[in-house]
Amino acid sequence: MAPSDDGGHIVMLPFMAHGHLVPFLALARRIRRRSRFAITIASTPVNVRRLRSAAVADPTLAAVDFAELAFHASDHGLPSDAESTENMPLTQMAALCYASLSLRAPLESLVASITCREGGRPPVCIISDIFFGWAVDVAKAFGTRSYSFTTCGAYGTSAYVSLWLHLPHRATESCKFVVPGFPERCLFDKSRLVAMIREADGDDLWSRYLRPQFELTLNSSGWLCNTSEEFEPLGAAALRNLVKLPVWTIGPLLPDVIVRNDDSSGSLNSISEHRPEKPLGITPDRCVEFLDAHPPSSVVYVCFGSQNTITESNMKELAAGLEASERPFIWVMRPPLGFDMGSEIRDEWLPPGFKERVTRVEKKRGLLVRDWAPQLEILRHGSTGAFLSHCGWNSTMESLSQGVPIIGWPMAGEQAYNVKMMVEEMGVCVELARGAVGDVSREEVRRAIEAAMDAKRGKGKELRERATGVREKIRRAVREGEGSSDKAMDEFLRNLVMA
Repeated sequence: MAPSDDGGHIVMLPFMAHGHLVPFLALARRIRRRSRFAITIASTPVNVRRLRSAAVADPTLAAVDFAELAFHASDHGLPSDAESTENMPLTQMAALCYASLSLRAPLESLVASITCREGGRPPVCIISDIFFGWAVDVAKAFGTRSYSFTTCGAYGTSAYVSLWLHLPHRATESCKFVVPGFPERCLFDKSRLVAMIREADGDDLWSRYLRPQFELTLNSSGWLCNTSEEFEPLGAAALRNLVKLPVWTIGPLLPDVIVRNDDSSGSLNSISEHRPEKPLGITPDRCVEFLDAHPPSSVVYVCFGSQNTITESNMKELAAGLEASERPFIWVMRPPLGFDMGSEIRDEWLPPGFKERVTRVEKKRGLLVRDWAPQLEILRHGSTGAFLSHCGWNSTMESLSQGVPIIGWPMAGEQAYNVKMMVEEMGVCVELARGAVGDVSREEVRRAIEAAMDAKRGKGKELRERATGVREKIRRAVREGEGSSDKAMDEFLRNLVMA
């Protein structure tokens, strides 16, 4: 571990999920490009290996250290290799969250070690995930500052955190209710709430973990948010209203190559790509070859992220709806709920003869991909017309940064609130369904695709125009030296130096 060469050391602590690790790595990259702070990213051994692997090709990250925090999943009733939410059933998610509390002692040891190496000077700050509010107390114990980082957007984060802190839906019989932090015009609907928050009473398993963590973040020195004021003005205002702390909107933390103001080609291998450890028979070239064979804005891309899936019945209806739309598509497939995520895709999960019909070479109707596809390559290609997505924040930003409209099927976390914002505030999304287990019909799938894909008239034309407008806002926000997010990052770093 190298000592800092600019008077300070930053320790980063991401939550144990791919969608959180990626933005932390991107944040470290952004900070290293603008300062000479030493940075150490701390996580469990498996996650550190993934972070190191992702960082190896980026010279900016060469100076970033990675520290393994001792973690024994089996001590908490989890499989021995369970150090991430990836491929983990919902029934074990809570156990992983509670197990993460055991990271406090190894984090304290790490901070003590850094303090010793720095001649008795503690790190300048700890930047921790909002799901690790306990790190705020660790920082205070060492006499240093703490900053809470939400890897999601401002609107989704505000809704998610406020709902858990205040449970406003429990105070009314109405389906519509106001969420603290948001203006009264911005009503939320109980149908958007996943079961664990809808049924929460403040003393349930999830409340007992999440509420203390979020309350602790309100005692931090400020928040960082992976978004921009320019395309989330309402969300940014809601977050400040909620936390009553300084908030720096320093995102979106996207690879440079996908937010440039030109169409130049270049490798899209980046820290946001999550390639499986075992090859699954698809390459970027194969996807590009498929896309090249179709007209502009004609292909539907379907992917539900690195840990989400749907029921077997919905899988069949989604397949039938894709076929009925008569649009070409790339579908990243995972086994349905209740099945081993490592198993191969079975024909009985799909309509009879579906695979044979859509993958015929002469028709080039569908490209079925097991578990992983080069998402950035696909979204950046001119033939991609819409993204049928779970609407996790990383996927949302990658899509909108390319001006690709979204067909929303949120499943967990803050995803439903991301969809609400994109439908009501941005006008860049068609909502297809809510939740992984609710019934979805093939006709609903077909209609949603048609609504999003008709780029020459009606709803589809409006969606694409608005998505193009959001793309330009994203590019302006991250423009070096003048974008709002760029300036917010400089302001945050000045705050570190001056405090």
